[in-house]
Amino acid sequence: MWNQLQTDAYAGMLAETITMQGYGGDRIRAYYARPLGEGPFPGVILISHMPGWDEMNWEISRRFAQHGYATICPNIYERFGHGKPGEISAKAREGGGVPDDCVMGDCEGALQYLTSQPYANGRVGVIGMCSGGRHAFLAGCRVEGLHAAVDCWGGRVIMAKEDLTPANPVAPIDYAADLSCPLLGIFGNDDKFPTPEQVDQHEAVLKKLGKDYEFHRYDGAGHGFWSHDRDAYRPVQAMDSWEKVFAFYDKHLYGRA
Repeated sequence: MWNQLQTDAYAGMLAETITMQGYGGDRIRAYYARPLGEGPFPGVILISHMPGWDEMNWEISRRFAQHGYATICPNIYERFGHGKPGEISAKAREGGGVPDDCVMGDCEGALQYLTSQPYANGRVGVIGMCSGGRHAFLAGCRVEGLHAAVDCWGGRVIMAKEDLTPANPVAPIDYAADLSCPLLGIFGNDDKFPTPEQVDQHEAVLKKLGKDYEFHRYDGAGHGFWSHDRDAYRPVQAMDSWEKVFAFYDKHLYGRA
């Protein structure tokens, strides 16, 4: 849990860029942060948001590592070239977005990387914000071997037929029956993408299917309320939801009550 560290405990981590095998056998870059110490440690796959494979994602990776999770954030925008994060994510948008199949393939590669490490405990979760939240839910439905999924304000889980594209040919909600791990959802009630009504629809489907899920919704918070570099940041709601993520992963990845 946040700020519940023991002051006499060893603390250390390794954080670096690596290469890993992604979709279609591509070699892609990833940011990898892991705790140092005895282990074994569970793994977390962090999926980038639409602002890109950026410093916020790297910082979040280190936060998870500080709390005992080996965390990998694959560069899902690798195929669009290299430059500043905003420039590359803009290229991705202009190109119709990163194909869902490609992101799922990168997640499968990240899962294999995490579970192959000698200090791994064999349990891996996935998390993403914004478009990454959508992808995290999709991964929970399509990637075998995950033990927990966290969707932070993922838009376009609910999609009308006219919103489907070659990159996103199926609405993630249509895969809900295949959700194979517990799901945590974090949403702001002032968000427009997804709207509270879309979150209601998402929850109704999960409830009807009898899925293991919990949704938490925050008044006074909109889209991206973890982003402390933006006006959208809401510190009280952000830290409360961080606590919920740590508790969720503690239960499902560490197996603690």
